Amino acid sequence: MAGPRLDLRLHLTDSAASEAFGERLAEALREAYGGVIYLTGTLGAGKTTIARALLRHLGVTGAIKSPTYTLMEPYEVGGRRLLHMDFYRIEAADLEQLGLDDYPPDSTLWLVEWPEKVAGALPPADLELHLMAEAEGRSLLLKLPDNAKKWAKALAVSIQRDST
Repeated sequence: MAGPRLDLRLHLTDSAASEAFGERLAEALREAYGGVIYLTGTLGAGKTTIARALLRHLGVTGAIKSPTYTLMEPYEVGGRRLLHMDFYRIEAADLEQLGLDDYPPDSTLWLVEWPEKVAGALPPADLELHLMAEAEGRSLLLKLPDNAKKWAKALAVSIQRDST
């Protein structure tokens, strides 16, 4: 990601707070049809919890499977394409086999868990979510590039407003 960044830190007290953040992110994405969101953190940090809440709030019904073993789970809701990916068990050289070219990030929302496993092989993130387990809850660091998309900037402004 080029340019200066805006970094914001939140504390998520429990799974319900993580789900609420996923819903808040979905609200920011309500009018967006594309974008790339990286979710990083250790195993069990809450990446999938946030992704599931976001997908559910955007209208995905039925089971929302973790892409841990399938590597990616595509969804379509109201003409919007969503792609939830988990690259914990893949190498960059294997990405081509997934057919990601069929899901251009300018018209598909990409939720990417473990992007660091395929560093350099993905488009740059419009928003990075870094989760860290703490003694109580989780710390969430949001990183936005200077040239962030409108939805990411709106989310950042909303968070800054609520934390003052």
